[in-house]
Amino acid sequence: MALTQRLEFRQTQSLVMTPQLMQAIKLLQLSNLDLSTFVEDELERNPLLERANDGPEPLVPGEPSMERSDYDGSDEHGSGSGDGSDFSDRGGESSFDAPAAEDWMNNDLGSRSEIEQTLDTGLENVFSAEPADAAARQAQDVAPTAYTEWGGGASNDDDYNLEAFVAAEVTLGGHLAEQLAVAFTSPAQRMIGQYLIDLVDESGYLPADLGDVGDRLGASADDVAQVLKTLQTFDPPGVCARNLSECLAIQLRELNRYDPAMQALIENLALLAKRDVVSLRKLCGVDDEDLTDMIGEIRRLDPKPGLKFGVSRAQTVVPDVYVRPGPDGGWHVELNSDTLPRVLVNQTYYSQLSKTIRKDGDKSYFSDCMQNATWLVRALDQRARTILKVSTEIVRQQDGFFTQGVAHLRPLNLKAVADAIQMHESTVSRVTANKYMATNRGIFELKYFFTASIASADGGEAHSAEAVRHHIKQLIDGENPSAILSDDTIVERLRTTGIDIARRTVAKYREAMRIPSSVQRRRDKQSMLGNALRAPANPSDRTSSEKTDRSRDTASA
Repeated sequence: MALTQRLEFRQTQSLVMTPQLMQAIKLLQLSNLDLSTFVEDELERNPLLERANDGPEPLVPGEPSMERSDYDGSDEHGSGSGDGSDFSDRGGESSFDAPAAEDWMNNDLGSRSEIEQTLDTGLENVFSAEPADAAARQAQDVAPTAYTEWGGGASNDDDYNLEAFVAAEVTLGGHLAEQLAVAFTSPAQRMIGQYLIDLVDESGYLPADLGDVGDRLGASADDVAQVLKTLQTFDPPGVCARNLSECLAIQLRELNRYDPAMQALIENLALLAKRDVVSLRKLCGVDDEDLTDMIGEIRRLDPKPGLKFGVSRAQTVVPDVYVRPGPDGGWHVELNSDTLPRVLVNQTYYSQLSKTIRKDGDKSYFSDCMQNATWLVRALDQRARTILKVSTEIVRQQDGFFTQGVAHLRPLNLKAVADAIQMHESTVSRVTANKYMATNRGIFELKYFFTASIASADGGEAHSAEAVRHHIKQLIDGENPSAILSDDTIVERLRTTGIDIARRTVAKYREAMRIPSSVQRRRDKQSMLGNALRAPANPSDRTSSEKTDRSRDTASA
């Protein structure tokens, strides 16, 4: 067979990952905050990009608006069968206001006994969030007041910088260093103290093991222990502790309440986390009333005293999509225009530059800027349209959740949404990442609506895993204290309602919701019930002198 050369034409298709395509894919999965940062960097880098005016942009005739979509509950093909799948775009700009979310997580604790209110779920709930929250509110409420040298009014000068009058935020390390300079006069002790202060974390704790501190500084263990003892007397109380028990003990000593009974309670915080009231009562040598008062004192302490300084403010979740109930019984799906960056390409500036530029390097640079700016505007527009399209399909699929609640959440996966809107699953996955939807039932991440399916016992429609978890929680909340439901009993109850689920799955969902086992719940509710029966009819009749005498007897014991 002879080897010859010849020309052939072949027609093939291939997908090339250009830098512009990679940028568009990256924009899809960015949150609104990350997107704003990215656009700000592009505005500084590209001279042909500029911010659009704050006012509404004129719509191109014949082009629908992509900021709003309506779900009116009719068939998507217009047959009016009522299966809830029709969405139509509306033209025109519209202002978007977040709907008032329903307060569907109210907890009425007025009917609970004192010991039940005190022993809440787990040790993480033993302490209230008031100390840290109060510090955060105090930091937010402090506002500097600026005065001009002419007597009180704010200056109208453009160079006037109000931020120059803002005082620097006091950090925990700086606050401790100021006290260190007063507490010690010896340079060696100050060096040890400063080294320990540098080891304090943001919560105010030191590492549990400080054995190598003396070796690193060339000091004895006694010197380090002496400096540490002094540091633990600094403000805020409880700082420089090595564990939670030591932190609480320091604060109780400051309040002169660290008696033997309280010491026994502090040394057995693990039993407090398990709500083992019987064992705690035996170890502390007190009755239920005194134990309730002691736990109440612990709850008023601050388990993380360092958070009073330099508290990081919680970032408020800004929804990307609003879902409102419509007057016709459907749902209005709207994009949050505040999270959409508005940038324009300055064509006039580019035209002027094209006439005056003579160097090839400059022409190439501005051509690249023009190409990148045009692509960025298109990518942002496509991102907004894709988010609206995916959100609209989610609302259509989960209509029962918006109408009747979490119990009617349907099982949904990425493939179902991708097939409905004719996109790839990876695109839907990127769109739903770090995006939030404001609904009449609260603000939810878009990924919240994608849940696994639980098979139906009677062969009917599958159930959503989130709806099953909600059903399990309802069964446990409504159980009788004298007849605690085991996992096997919950499985049988669920099967009677048409939910086919394994016992290990019930246990997994229960542990994910931080609900203790049936044995733990039976012990807790029996102890709470016995305490309620032994409590007097009018607890307010207890005088302060009786409580004082009881505390003295406990301390003397």
